[in-house]
Amino acid sequence: MIQIPAHIFLNTILGASLAAIVCSLVGVFIVRMNLSSMGFCMSHAAFAGAALGLAISRDPLLLALGMSTLVAIILGPVAERAKLQADIILGTMFSLTMALGLLFLSMIPGSAMSSDALSILWGSVLGITNADLMRLGILTIFLIVVIGLFYKEFLAIMLDRKLAEESGINTRPFYYAILFLCGVTVSVSLKLIVGRLIFALMVNPASSAYQFSHNMKSIIFLTPLFGLASSVTGILLSFQWDMPLGSSIVIMSVVLFLASVLLSPKRKRG
Repeated sequence: MIQIPAHIFLNTILGASLAAIVCSLVGVFIVRMNLSSMGFCMSHAAFAGAALGLAISRDPLLLALGMSTLVAIILGPVAERAKLQADIILGTMFSLTMALGLLFLSMIPGSAMSSDALSILWGSVLGITNADLMRLGILTIFLIVVIGLFYKEFLAIMLDRKLAEESGINTRPFYYAILFLCGVTVSVSLKLIVGRLIFALMVNPASSAYQFSHNMKSIIFLTPLFGLASSVTGILLSFQWDMPLGSSIVIMSVVLFLASVLLSPKRKRG
């Protein structure tokens, strides 16, 4: 078992828990609206931004946030103007951001590849700082407040966007807000969870919660609990067996999802 200082262990637990909460909450929207490829696309957009930051010697986190936010901003309008489903645009954006990420990665100087900034690209929960915790804490509070204030509007969009529009709700800003929140969440969590694995942490806990209830309030409550359980058990597994933290967390999220499917009351009724 790995022996690490107590304060690093506590920061790791807290950071991974906050990342799990924000990713899981955003995942509620992604899973319900059939935008599962959203997290995958955003993670590669953030990855490309971080790689660009290292290549041009700028703040990787800032450029990761900028790139994923840019994708989130253009995704909605492009899909609507082109009259295409969001998943089609997501697929195109995913291939573009993946290609850009590899291109920018090849441009990174050797000195930058060995620096602490490399953790932005590959994830480093053990290297979490107080600033990282503060950003995650602010994002967690902001996300909870936004969902609480506009719960009815978000619920209407998740259930049926067209019906929500017919009932008088201007769905566009709320739909764009979901895309924006997804981009910000991926960017802020990128340093803690490997970019390519954030997708799983956004989708798996929400998918687990959907196995136990049809009530959205219950799902919103259960989803962060599954995310927290995935993070904490994944960290303990990693320390016990000397496994990569990000991988351990995602593996546990998959295990919990499979257990949820087996224990689901919906499955039993079916």
